[in-house]
Amino acid sequence: MAMRTREDEVVFPNAAGIDVGASSHWVAVPRHAVEDPVREFGAMTDDLNAMADWLLACGVDTVALESTGVYWIPVYEVLEQRGLKVWLVDARQMKYVPGRKSDVQDCQWLQKLMSLGFLRAAWRPEGDVCVVRAVARQREVLLAEQASWIQRMQKSLVQMNIQLTEVLTDVMGQTGQAIIRAIVAGERDPVALARHRNRRVKASSSEITKALTGNWRDEHLFVLGQALAMYDDIARHLAECDAKLHALLRDLGQRNVDLGKAPRTGSKQRQDFDIRQILANWAGVDLTRINGLGLTAVMKILSEIGPDLSHFATVKHFCSWLGLCPGTKISGGKVLSAKTSRAATPHLAPSIAAYAAAWTSLAPTPPRRTNSHACSTSC
Repeated sequence: MAMRTREDEVVFPNAAGIDVGASSHWVAVPRHAVEDPVREFGAMTDDLNAMADWLLACGVDTVALESTGVYWIPVYEVLEQRGLKVWLVDARQMKYVPGRKSDVQDCQWLQKLMSLGFLRAAWRPEGDVCVVRAVARQREVLLAEQASWIQRMQKSLVQMNIQLTEVLTDVMGQTGQAIIRAIVAGERDPVALARHRNRRVKASSSEITKALTGNWRDEHLFVLGQALAMYDDIARHLAECDAKLHALLRDLGQRNVDLGKAPRTGSKQRQDFDIRQILANWAGVDLTRINGLGLTAVMKILSEIGPDLSHFATVKHFCSWLGLCPGTKISGGKVLSAKTSRAATPHLAPSIAAYAAAWTSLAPTPPRRTNSHACSTSC
């Protein structure tokens, strides 16, 4: 049998490799393309355009880009706009680098692996989905920040022995907010504060009055006022995020899905219905009809990956990409490990896992398999 030559193994003969950094990027091209196959470029926009010009002049058509933090995003976008096919590569695929490690050797090793076809490109949604995803993730960040300031308000109240959490289920509900705002405004009388009680609150007025009898210390009142101001400021930014998100989703809705009769205008059900309608028009189907998927889960799924799943060959490929499939680490016929890999997008995996749990609870129990590790990451 004839021995395979190195030329026969080359899959991408015109591939380049880029080691991405914060202040500079090292680029390696094939040795046959230019006399000096490794060059360093800065991180400014003009430097990125010069990098694209040099790659095109060297005849490069495919570029392997290491996903380093967020520094790869400007490089990816500039090269993609110039017509180059960019492969975003997981750094874990190149962690075993032989020899001494340096930026020059990293980009050369990346170029070599890419030319031999040993790398797999990470999937990145389309541009419209990336825009929605950025706004949706910013909204999640604001929600987390707002929750932290609620905890600070609760801490200030407890330090003054104002046991509002013992009589109210939601401190930032209608009654809780009215009481806290009255305290910040200067009201200290427990009886007057208890008058803000909504009729739907289970605790009586006397119980709320007793819970609002505490020690009014100036330093804790100051912190409470600061936390409430931050809460209101974040709420204003959340409203801007919601408006921007709804505008983007309306523009993406190319279909008109019939969801039935709409609830009356101004009701909470109508707000949820409008959001369902916008998401259904984008996806082409009402995903909230699936057991286990609510509006929040559907919003997260569509904002992360979009409605087009044609990039995944099968459902098993999709679950493996989410990090929900057990791994395969077998040596000598023994299973060494079957733990799941880290999710490709941690923002999305919990929603899919919740849906999978709801589906399996309703589905019939499958027959027991003798090999519990049959499903591998190659799904």
